[in-house]
Amino acid sequence: MPTRPAAAGPVHRKAVEAMDAAGPQVWDDMSVEVALSVMAAARTARLVVCDQDSQRTALVTQRELTAVRNSSAYTDRVRLRDVLGVHAPFAAL
Repeated sequence: MPTRPAAAGPVHRKAVEAMDAAGPQVWDDMSVEVALSVMAAARTARLVVCDQDSQRTALVTQRELTAVRNSSAYTDRVRLRDVLGVHAPFAAL
């Protein structure tokens, strides 16, 4: 698990604390459909998204992913990293 800087500001600490409590972690190369399945299995409405270096980069909700899946542009090739730019990154919380 990545360490946190001791001098992290209050906003950064708040975002990190929210990520810690957010729920299961998934990787950004996971498909939207698989991420929704993970949410269903974990009985949670949100997931922490990590990059290839296991750094937490975003939080996605079931509502957001369902909207993506229900859009006309959706295909089974859409990955979480493809939709993260549409949603606010975790650091902005």
